Amino acid sequence: MRTVKNYINGNSTAISTQTIDINDPSTGEKIGEVIMSSKEDFENAVQNLKKAQIEWSQTTPLKRSRILSRFKNLIEDNIDELASIVSKEHGKTFADAKGSVTRGLEVVEFACGIPHLLKGEFSQNVGTNIDSWSVRQPLGICAGITPFNFPAMVPMWMFPIAIACGNSFLLKPSEKDPSCSIRLAELFTEAGLPNGVFNILNGDKSIVNLILQSEEISSISFVGSTPVAKYIYEESAKFGKRVQALGGAKNHLVVMPDANLNQAVDGIIGAGYGSAGERCMAISVAVAVGEIADELVNKIQLESQKLKVAPWTNSESDMGPVISMEHKNKIEQYISTGVEEGAKLVEDGRNYKIQGYEKGYFVGPTLFDNVTKDMTIYKEEIFGPVVSVVRAKNYDEALSLVNNHAYGNGTTIYTSDGEIARHFTTNSKIGMVGVNVPIPVPMAFHSFGGWKQSLFGDHSVHGMEGVRFYTKLKTVTSRWPKSIQSGPEFVLPTN
Repeated sequence: MRTVKNYINGNSTAISTQTIDINDPSTGEKIGEVIMSSKEDFENAVQNLKKAQIEWSQTTPLKRSRILSRFKNLIEDNIDELASIVSKEHGKTFADAKGSVTRGLEVVEFACGIPHLLKGEFSQNVGTNIDSWSVRQPLGICAGITPFNFPAMVPMWMFPIAIACGNSFLLKPSEKDPSCSIRLAELFTEAGLPNGVFNILNGDKSIVNLILQSEEISSISFVGSTPVAKYIYEESAKFGKRVQALGGAKNHLVVMPDANLNQAVDGIIGAGYGSAGERCMAISVAVAVGEIADELVNKIQLESQKLKVAPWTNSESDMGPVISMEHKNKIEQYISTGVEEGAKLVEDGRNYKIQGYEKGYFVGPTLFDNVTKDMTIYKEEIFGPVVSVVRAKNYDEALSLVNNHAYGNGTTIYTSDGEIARHFTTNSKIGMVGVNVPIPVPMAFHSFGGWKQSLFGDHSVHGMEGVRFYTKLKTVTSRWPKSIQSGPEFVLPTN
């Protein structure tokens, strides 16, 4: 039985002895424990980060890039191990876990270009014999608070870029599946990252509050639910921190009458039920436009019945369990609420049992039809394998549904009409938009982030938005005058 400790100064360590259980979602059995850090653990981590950051910030971007390049190679060499760690503690299929590690790896690849990404701007003779240029400098200590659903990918959206920019980084991963973060830190150390630049602190809300209130920590990156994202944003602002807090989602996939129906259904099945719906970019609402609705619902139902729901150890599994019994009960309560409020339950995933895994946290694919915008299952994020079909008379009504929802993370449209697609991408009030693409997650060299209640703060994550977030802009104006002084100037220079 493994105890997951903190990772500080290149070592597995902890002052606290308090732990909570780590469970295998497929069986419900305890497979380990994780330390719940104390205030002393936090102070130890921060002082260590502060000391390490000074020297690391003076390391040239090229040397930082070479360490990141070695880190990238080590991730590639150990990707199956990392994916297995994710699957065992989270429950998602091995292929899905491996794909998520790869998407995180892409951010490491992007961060390897930091010597170029940190280049500033230069203007000669902004005034007579005066030059001006800008540089980007590190913030100091940055912190990341990450969710259970992507224990490899989401942390790698944050710490590679922050560290490449010359910061030290404190990661507080989810206590439900912390082991992958520890392994990534070990590989980073093996790649040559100086001890103390990247520390991991396990814990609960008490540790989060210490992070938010610390005068030593300059920025907070967060991914999780909207209520917590809003809390992180508001509390951090009180202490003068820079914040990027990504919240919840209710992503709509609009299916137009001229869409390739089979492609649309495949998109809904994969994006709605993949990873048991535990993705902030999961498709939870399918908007059926016009006469296509009946056929769309029938095809989704037919295809959902073919899905193989099984533990990650089954190579044929399409979808595994959800993260905990508490979350399973919450999802099933949402399903019951949908029935009570009048939605038509086409496929019911409650009380899903698998022989030999009766205590696992499985919820089967669930499908609702005739969902309306005033229903709880439409308004709130369920974060499970539940797809709601909303019927719209026409395109304008479908676009209105997308734009009037409180969340604005992602959306997509399936259509064969280029004019409609262009109008949708231009006029949808959503941060990430797809056309005939079920999950429009940007690549690492673009940036990930929603609108409205899905993002608090001015910056999205990774890409150039990440570089800007983890650095401060400094602009220098310089003149080298002759030794003869012309006297003081009392007006703002204009040339």
